[in-house]
Amino acid sequence: MRTPARSKIRLAAAALIALAALSGCGSASAPSAPTGVDGLVVPTPDPRPSDFVDAIDNPWFPLLPGARWEYDVARATTEELVLEVEPGGEIAGVPTTVLVRTSSDGTVVRDHYAQDTEGNVWWFGREADTGAWEAGVDGAEAGLAMPAEPRRGDGFVSGRAGGEDEVASVVAVGDVVDVPLGEYDDTVTLEVVDSGFTRRDVYARGIGLVRTGEAGLTVFDGASASSLRSAALPRTRLASVDG
Repeated sequence: MRTPARSKIRLAAAALIALAALSGCGSASAPSAPTGVDGLVVPTPDPRPSDFVDAIDNPWFPLLPGARWEYDVARATTEELVLEVEPGGEIAGVPTTVLVRTSSDGTVVRDHYAQDTEGNVWWFGREADTGAWEAGVDGAEAGLAMPAEPRRGDGFVSGRAGGEDEVASVVAVGDVVDVPLGEYDDTVTLEVVDSGFTRRDVYARGIGLVRTGEAGLTVFDGASASSLRSAALPRTRLASVDG
């Protein structure tokens, strides 16, 4: 059956409209690059050493040599916590940095961290009297300690060992936090669930951990981290900063 001429015109117009629509699709913007934890495999079962760098300078989680943090637990004058940074060895072929946590009762915990080329910080292992684990040994896997770009609502496994996961979630970005050393407003708050217990850790840009649970920062000696520290000094009580 022949198609009437008027119908042919209508079909041609429709074809032109469809072609224009396809051309518009072809010029659409490329997909946005991943943000937050998008695109990351967490925990990572097989970290590649080439994906990691020697220094940890994530602004929320800086672990530069010689840095030291001191904390007091609210309403408990005898409870203190001290964090210090030391060089670490390799785990699964990846160079690590050790964060040494010393409590007032003498308990010492040594956590191993490494930073990837994108700025994400990973937890690679722990040495403690209560037990130890190391990524790549007995099923343990490195988890994400701090994303390069923390985004509210992101959740991730921060460590996997002994068949159990420690899980963290970004519950706030930019909240104001007041600690003995001062007040910070450029912050990231993580809610961490470990062995059924929940705590909140608050990190300030250029400083690192300023509050963990009930313990608030009293002294910060950035050592070689001074360039990071200058961007995030507290708005009050500046005289309490060492260095």
